[in-house]
Amino acid sequence: MRTSMSSSVLLVGGLIAACSAASQAQGMQAGTTSPAERRPSDIAPIFPQPGILTPAGNYVIEPALQFSHLSSTRASIVGFNVIPVLPNFVEAREVRRNSTAASLTVRHGVTNRLELEIKVPYAYRSDTINGSAPAVGIGDEHVFEGSGKHLGDVEIATRYQFNEGGIGKLYFIGGLRYKSRTGRDPFEVVSDCATRCVAGVNGRTGLPLDLPTGSGFRAVESSLTWLLPSKPAIFFGTFSYMHNFKRQNVNRTVLNGEQEPLGEIKPGAAFGVNVGMGIALDERSAVSFGYEHNSIARMRQNGQYLPGAVRIQLGTAMVGFSYRIDRVRSLNVSLGAGLTRDAPDVSVMLRLPMTF
Repeated sequence: MRTSMSSSVLLVGGLIAACSAASQAQGMQAGTTSPAERRPSDIAPIFPQPGILTPAGNYVIEPALQFSHLSSTRASIVGFNVIPVLPNFVEAREVRRNSTAASLTVRHGVTNRLELEIKVPYAYRSDTINGSAPAVGIGDEHVFEGSGKHLGDVEIATRYQFNEGGIGKLYFIGGLRYKSRTGRDPFEVVSDCATRCVAGVNGRTGLPLDLPTGSGFRAVESSLTWLLPSKPAIFFGTFSYMHNFKRQNVNRTVLNGEQEPLGEIKPGAAFGVNVGMGIALDERSAVSFGYEHNSIARMRQNGQYLPGAVRIQLGTAMVGFSYRIDRVRSLNVSLGAGLTRDAPDVSVMLRLPMTF
């Protein structure tokens, strides 16, 4: 499943500017584009897939800060876990989830068509649930609170531009991303249980005492990005598929250092699609608009779907703004608004890519 994983984002770079002059159109072809023309500062980045890649021999260092907020009034939730690996423990009246992640991304252009990337995130999460454990009783309401901060899941990626493209011609870029599980996963944090998590027993809720900062699973994502330069805009989009690797002999940590066996856990695969349009406002600034949708399949435990598990749909409307400070630095701001019940209500990301 995607994490906010929300993300190092590199979009299009230089394509809008290229639409304004024939000389720039010639520079868009792979192997002839200058680093200044190929920088991502010309379009506001909003999606986690790349556009035109980093020029050969260049490095991009991109510090970023992302905040997201989710509120829900669903009848039940699956504790604080990043992924729904356990039956429902709390009948919730109101759920509020805040996540803040700082990250540092480094990209290197091996050739004008091949790029390597590594991303290191650090996450802080805080959740608040107003509700009650089912076995305790509907009328016995409590406020359950939790927080956690730790290194997130480190990612490495590679991207390759398949064709030269041009004004009025499609560009195609393939990507492959590997997500580790260096973050604190849902099975490592201590749960509010003595030996086995059963909601309501001895006043226990089954909720973690400390929140995870990673998904708990390794994953590989493949993607195909297309870009179509036009006048005065550029259209872009991505199709992606993420495969999460299952884990055997999984144990959940409970009180007093005890372990509760869970067996085999297999997260569902995630299919993603996004589409957008970018427009240059002037030589230094640009704005972009788009929509992203991810569909996450149900999770299995010991070969069986978890009780009550459903396919998750995450739909987000995006808008972004970019300003090129100088030839080296750019400032990118993006804002997302959730359109489905499981998507964050709002997310904001600030980026400062620097090219060397």
